[in-house]
Amino acid sequence: MLDDSYKPYEERMKKAIGVLKENLAALRAGRANPAILDKVMVNYYGAPTPINQLGNITVPEARVILIQPWDAQILKEVEKAIQKSDIGINPINDGKFIRLIFPPLTEERRRELVKVVRKEGEEAKVAVRMVRRDAIEFFKGEKKNSRITEDDFKTVEKDVQNLTDKYIAEVDKIIAAKEKEIMEV
Repeated sequence: MLDDSYKPYEERMKKAIGVLKENLAALRAGRANPAILDKVMVNYYGAPTPINQLGNITVPEARVILIQPWDAQILKEVEKAIQKSDIGINPINDGKFIRLIFPPLTEERRRELVKVVRKEGEEAKVAVRMVRRDAIEFFKGEKKNSRITEDDFKTVEKDVQNLTDKYIAEVDKIIAAKEKEIMEV
């Protein structure tokens, strides 16, 4: 009975991990990663459209992203959208493609990125812990209303803590991998 009641809380913890992965994927780590363009919107015939829906995005080299719009007439709009975004790279428009060339990271910039990664990790841990708090509060109410026993509540507390520990460990693993990626580039 209790196993199913953990599901919504576990789903929320998984979402916190998903948000962390999404945020870290958009972080520029010196290597070309098309995910950095996920939030770039292009004015396509009056409608804001994600850049990845307007053409092919490839990574021909470790530090180059190549964007080839299916409609060559929107090259200027794509270029403007990238310049307006906060990715910090100037696009190079050659008439058919747009190239984004990522400069190598300096040691100072790497350290700054590691701080950002750790901050994102802390925010994910806080989110996971908030889910734990919500779960414990819910089950305290269930105990108070005599829907579960004191023994069941102790089991619930232990199980929710184990779930929390599992997702906190996953956050640590993701953060460590991203830090390693940043420092090795």
